[in-house]
Amino acid sequence: MMTEIRNLEAELMRFRLRLGVVALVVLLGFGLLAWRLYHLQVLRHDELAQRAETNRTAVVPIVPHRGEILDRNGVVLATNYRAYTLEITPSRLGRPVSEAIDAVAQVVEVTPRDRRRFQRLLEDSRNFESLPIRMRLSDEEVARFAAQRYRFPGVEIKARLFRTYPLGETGAHVVGYIGRINQREKERIEDSDDAANYRGTDYIGKLGVESSYEKVLHGTTGVEQMETSAGGYAVRRLASHPATPGDSVRLSIDIHLQQLVEQMYGERRGALVAIDPQNGEVLAFVSKPTYDPNLFVEGIDHETWDELNNSIDKPLLNRALRGPTRPAPPTSPSWRWPRWKPASAPPAPPSWTAAHGPSPATPSARATRWARSTCTAASSSRATCTTTCWPTTWA
Repeated sequence: MMTEIRNLEAELMRFRLRLGVVALVVLLGFGLLAWRLYHLQVLRHDELAQRAETNRTAVVPIVPHRGEILDRNGVVLATNYRAYTLEITPSRLGRPVSEAIDAVAQVVEVTPRDRRRFQRLLEDSRNFESLPIRMRLSDEEVARFAAQRYRFPGVEIKARLFRTYPLGETGAHVVGYIGRINQREKERIEDSDDAANYRGTDYIGKLGVESSYEKVLHGTTGVEQMETSAGGYAVRRLASHPATPGDSVRLSIDIHLQQLVEQMYGERRGALVAIDPQNGEVLAFVSKPTYDPNLFVEGIDHETWDELNNSIDKPLLNRALRGPTRPAPPTSPSWRWPRWKPASAPPAPPSWTAAHGPSPATPSARATRWARSTCTAASSSRATCTTTCWPTTWA
């Protein structure tokens, strides 16, 4: 009987010991939970609240309208238009890019040229960037894709501003063109003070006035704060700061004069720069042959690039700045009559028409200077064009 009582007391002691250990472990666990709760709710409250707000909202850049380029009379040389594009974000696809493109092609036409351009952009960009697979969608294509958008995560339609050059080849070496920002330009922008101003911007001036006046033409980027759903789609706008459009640039070029000179050159190679002697303004800046800058806006294909780059006429060469043609000698002025006559008034007597160098004599009355390009054979295999001057008045 005594043995049973002692065993019972021993069992009770072991039970109390186990109960105490379990209670201690539970208490320690609740203590850790309480500490973690204090750490998250008190010590890291501000940081986590900001992260939660970031997950709920998204700051979307508003790309400014690029400024126009005008000639001296207000003729538009470069402007913008808005169109829809179909864009793919590779990191959000959830499947190989080629499969996604094949699926999209069943809804919206995707040409082999579109695929090649997209592949080139993909190689030059990061995986999380949105890249265009189709440009200038029609309203019917937009409606057709929008009805099946749920099938294509990571693919969306965006409204973009596109640059266009209404006069095409005329004045291309002056105006230049814009193109998609490459990786080297992106790194340069990120290291500069303009990094924030180029958020959301995909294009930048590459040559000519488009490049030289990039900061003037670009404008100031705006922002929109959007509330987003769990899937990352915009629900409503919380705040907005509109973008400031870029300033327009008015050139001293007379585009009608520019067109006339280019027509007079025809298919010949050469360059002409016409300057008003009264104020030094450039009235015409011609380099022949030339090219169409619209080819570069959406990304030029390899075939067209090889054709331009390997052409014997070198249309991409700005002969007015980099051409090897010698200037006309200042001691041998040309006294040629032009082949054309203005319709409004009879031609004035010709005056000194050397392309470069000081005037041999100052006329006693206002005279009209005429210009034409004269082509002389420099050798049996090459012809070089020298320029006399262009119509303007001087005293």
